[in-house]
Amino acid sequence: MSEWGRMLEWVLHDPRIVRRIAAAEAGAVMLSAPHPVLADPSHHRYPFEFFLCTQAFGFENCATFERLFAAKDGWQHRDGAFYSCSLRDATIEVPAKLLDGVLGRMREITTLPLMDTVQVTAQRVEPGQAIGVHSDRPMLGYEFARLVLHLNAEWRSEHGGVLQLHESPDRPAVVRLEPTYDVAFGFVLHEDSYHSVTEVRRARRSLVFNFWHAANSPELGDAVRTLFADMHFSELPSALDSLAESAEIRLPEATTFHASLAALAVHRWGYDDATVVAAYRHSAGLATENVPSVEVHAATRLADWVAQLYQHPFDPTRWKWLKSELRGIAPDARLTPIWQLCIPSNS
Repeated sequence: MSEWGRMLEWVLHDPRIVRRIAAAEAGAVMLSAPHPVLADPSHHRYPFEFFLCTQAFGFENCATFERLFAAKDGWQHRDGAFYSCSLRDATIEVPAKLLDGVLGRMREITTLPLMDTVQVTAQRVEPGQAIGVHSDRPMLGYEFARLVLHLNAEWRSEHGGVLQLHESPDRPAVVRLEPTYDVAFGFVLHEDSYHSVTEVRRARRSLVFNFWHAANSPELGDAVRTLFADMHFSELPSALDSLAESAEIRLPEATTFHASLAALAVHRWGYDDATVVAAYRHSAGLATENVPSVEVHAATRLADWVAQLYQHPFDPTRWKWLKSELRGIAPDARLTPIWQLCIPSNS
């Protein structure tokens, strides 16, 4: 067979082109309307909540995305034993209208108050590379939801590169998903969203869309880290000494450290000694001596929340509790900047 013959045979067996030919023979006009993005997702709950979309973006959009992998520059290579792949920030190269459509659908599918910010990363896994089991916990200021679009035409099981979902980091995969062309996998990041990618035997390409919860923005991350920068509990008022010493004898170290962080937050916001003590009591789970004023109630709850964020992943259930605790309260001027970041108006 001639070279042109082999090329024609390859083209006619490309499933993307076969679909276009079939549509043309049926009288369809391929570009008469944009392909719906993330239409008809199928939802799954095991081993954690995720959704899948087949024909997630359509041929034209996927063709646009495939061109992102042709760039020679900007790739960051990760060659560790645990995480081995190449990454490239492609956000500015994706049409804004398309990004807006993806963001809108993710808000609808997840029902989350996602920020307007979307980061798009091209991910390339080369033969011999793999990605170990991990959960991508949404730490302070980190992304909260993710969408992975596979761009691997003619992928077969012998090529490896299977996306695996796990119940825990030390147990075998319970769900295995082939990286099939134009199939999207979406999920909310949390401590138990364990996943991995098996070793690949053919270059594997995926486009990863990252989304932020409105109440865990990078700006909030900067503000909280600044609040606790150059941390010295010795700056806390002496009025707290006896309570803290007693608590450290009776309570776990993690509890007293958390309470000290909350007290430090209130102190650095400029509140008096009594409010600092009230913040420590609340975050340590100790009985409150007096019914707090509305202002003290708000300051101690917000301090407890930023202390939580500083140490642990963003917890949407706990955040909803914070919102309910502060509903209807007008923030004191000292709290307004951090309040607006923790409970933004669009959340």
